[in-house]
Amino acid sequence: MTLDQLRIFVAVAEALSMTRAAERLHLTQPAVSAAVAALEERHDARLFDRVGRRLELTEAGRLFLPEARAVLARTKVAERVLVDLSGLVRGEVRIAASQTVADYWLPERMACFAGEKPGIRLGLTTGNTAQTAALVLSGEADLGFVEGAVDEPMLAKRIVGRDRIGLYVAAGHKLANSAVGKADLEATAWVLREPGSGTRESVMAGLTKLGIAEETLNIRMEFPSNDALLEAAGAGELIAAVSDLAAAPRVAAGLIRRLDWPLPERNFTMLTHRARRLGRATSAFVDSL
Repeated sequence: MTLDQLRIFVAVAEALSMTRAAERLHLTQPAVSAAVAALEERHDARLFDRVGRRLELTEAGRLFLPEARAVLARTKVAERVLVDLSGLVRGEVRIAASQTVADYWLPERMACFAGEKPGIRLGLTTGNTAQTAALVLSGEADLGFVEGAVDEPMLAKRIVGRDRIGLYVAAGHKLANSAVGKADLEATAWVLREPGSGTRESVMAGLTKLGIAEETLNIRMEFPSNDALLEAAGAGELIAAVSDLAAAPRVAAGLIRRLDWPLPERNFTMLTHRARRLGRATSAFVDSL
């Protein structure tokens, strides 16, 4: 059974005439008759009776007509979806991002794109770098945005932004207004992001380059969010290592201070799966970045 056969059957059923159906469909009358005959023969069901000079639907034809119309209606809906997608009227972009990118870098860019393409749905899942990479690998996300390094050959990587990690303490902390040395950092309690986060990885890489090993730090707490780190640092005698983007509001409010201890810039990296082709909506979002 083909869609053309269904269209011809419906046209004949509505016109109750092979000739008028052929005119409506811009086909020859023999082509219309052959299509109906093929349907009847293939399914061993007579769809029309000839009564005098006109056709009448048989019981089988009357039962089959609404089903044929429903199939054709669904076909039109499917065609509209493809047209909408090709014109970016509709679509979906599934995004996964590690926390700093998700909280402070992506929202403005997603909002701008949503304003330009209101028919495209943007979904965002937040985790750490390792979790984000896993979602792109599994196909649960079309795009991933991370701060940490990802060593996975199936993922393509592209730098899309940068930020810097800072060391922050409460405004009243003993190190807040003084020069800071290696011994000070090793003697003070720390609160850090959890293992697997890009922020944790960037902090450790930067400190290692400056001669401070992770095992020499007094790491008292680990949290899975930047806000939790900043709250803990602001309330106690802890050093929190977080993105300058995350700390900026609390610095402006005078709640915390940034220590004068340099850490290198880090990259924000976009991840895509090498074996999966990006859809039109996802490609348009990438272009907008």
